Amino acid sequence: MGSTLITGIAELTTIDAESRVLADAALVIEGDRIAWLGPAASAPVADQHIDVGGRAMLPGWVDSHTHLVFAGDRSAEFEARMAGKPYAAGGIGVTTEATRRADDDTLTRLVRARVADAVAGGTTFLETKTGYGLDTEEETRHARLAAAADVDAVTFLGAHLVPEGLDAEDYVDTVCGPMLQAVRPYVQWADVFCETGAFGEAQSRRVLTACAEAGLGLRVHGNQLGEGPGVRLAVELGAASVDHVNHLTEDDVAALAGTWAGWDRGTSTGTAGTVATCLPACDLSTRQPLAPARRLLDAGVEIALASNCNPGTSYTTSMSFTVGTAVLQMHLSLAEALRAATYGGALAMRAQDEVGSVEVGKRADLHVLDAPAAIHLAYRPGMPLTHAVWRQGVRAL
Repeated sequence: MGSTLITGIAELTTIDAESRVLADAALVIEGDRIAWLGPAASAPVADQHIDVGGRAMLPGWVDSHTHLVFAGDRSAEFEARMAGKPYAAGGIGVTTEATRRADDDTLTRLVRARVADAVAGGTTFLETKTGYGLDTEEETRHARLAAAADVDAVTFLGAHLVPEGLDAEDYVDTVCGPMLQAVRPYVQWADVFCETGAFGEAQSRRVLTACAEAGLGLRVHGNQLGEGPGVRLAVELGAASVDHVNHLTEDDVAALAGTWAGWDRGTSTGTAGTVATCLPACDLSTRQPLAPARRLLDAGVEIALASNCNPGTSYTTSMSFTVGTAVLQMHLSLAEALRAATYGGALAMRAQDEVGSVEVGKRADLHVLDAPAAIHLAYRPGMPLTHAVWRQGVRAL
């Protein structure tokens, strides 16, 4: 593949331990790695030279929470919610039926199209979940198709909803037994929707414990619709992230902060705790209060921002929209929002040694904006600002 020198970088935001923002910078890619970065005047010779014309460069977005394996449409549900109908988890069943009816080729095409949309918006590392199958055969099919798509990690979310007509305890038995065994070859993570209308604390603990014993990393959907046990359970079981976190008690915040006691945020070293993943596009769509990102950061909790792309509550892959919202409405500084959407997501995926920052030796996952500075993401909200994307050293846009 040779080496590629990129110059004309007006502003390079590294999100590394030094949180550098370099002016008039350059960068060299060799294979799928970053080989050099620094002042343009000191740039080495490379096999290929690309000038990005005075634009800003960031790490590629790390989207640590998506639900890309689905078919069907829930726009009528969204319209009703905008007219005042409250969100309930039961809408998941509508997507389950539509997804079960879609054949492998259709689902694969849909997933790949959504990944392509995400990459075109600067996302270079994606997680996605199962959860719209809800029986062993379908969950396994969705896990297999997701693993073969262009995503970086697959999460088992068999415990997304209790299918209509089934006993909850019997269904949990299936999730923890034959379903887990069947999906295990295709997934790296497990998740549970620990929420009113989905799974209670004891059921969620059973699922997560079984998945941990099977060697999967843990995540939790928690505290979205109200205060509840999700955060407490995530901390107790050492989950890498708890996602949504709209409704938190002081004890919840303190518990999350406690998991970061062995972490030095200034140097990004030590033992990573449980990341609080905020999903502002979902909050807007469900008209939930925005997750208290400012409060979490001030308490010492590492946060991530993710799209939560799904058909019912957040039908977007735009991490740029997510970042703009975090700055404009969640009271994060630009630097905090950029870190949460890159390095924070990498922490949530325990992939911080590979992605999430622009550093020599890391994956060459790069996002060039059609703007001279990253603040344009919030200054010009909603504008299509992605100019170029490199994913694992290959130019994708």
